[in-house]
Parts: sequence; C-alpha cells; structure tokens
Amino acid sequence: MRPHVSVLRLPRGPDPNGRGFDPNSPRFIALCPTTISASTETGTDSVQIREEQRARSVLRESFLRTLIAMTNKQVQFHMYERVKVEAKFGASDIDVLNFQVSELHTPIGVQKEALLRCQDVISYSFDL
Repeated sequence: MRPHVSVLRLPRGPDPNGRGFDPNSPRFIALCPTTISASTETGTDSVQIREEQRARSVLRESFLRTLIAMTNKQVQFHMYERVKVEAKFGASDIDVLNFQVSELHTPIGVQKEALLRCQDVISYSFDL
C-alpha cells in the first residue's frame, strides 16, 4: 500500500461567491472569447450570433454530459512530463479550471482528496 501524501491547504479567494458571468469582466473576456462582435445588431449579425450560441450550447451540453458520466468512475489523467495518475472523479468547478478527485494515485503515493488544475492535464480517459 502506498503512503498518503500530505495536503496543502490554499487560502480562499477574495470573492468565493463570484461566478464570473459579467460579460465585461476581464475574467469572462479571457475565458469566453466570442468570434462575432455583439456590438452591431444587423439582421445577418443576429443570425450569426444565434448560430454561434446554438453551437456553443451543443458543445457545452456534450461536455457537461461527459463530466456527469465520469462522476465516481476511475479516470486516468495524462499530465505533462509523461506523468500518468489515476483517481476517482468527483466534480469540476464552474469554470472547468479544476477537477476534484478522490484516491489520487501518483508516482509518490496516494492522496485521499485532491484538485487537479486543468491546465496541467493533457488528456483523460475512463471506462464506460
């Protein structure tokens, strides 16, 4: 049995209730760039905006269904430096910047609970 790894607790952010939906916020602009300018409202622009929104909603729904299917399943994460870790998937934060996992098996031991930063994950896989 591998030893458990200690947990580093990080302080909470300045606004734990902030959801980042303000379209004028720098965070929203950085995370959700649009391909069509919403400042002009002509007939063709509104059709293009509706089409983009429909396509984005289909992609978002597909991704959320994938996250739901992964819940409580063993998932293997392929990370940088050719590191492979395995864990039981728990959840994702609202911005999909972090994955919460349990029983994280790493090369140096087992972590009971952990957050994986999505920017460190190259790919993931799980068995249906």
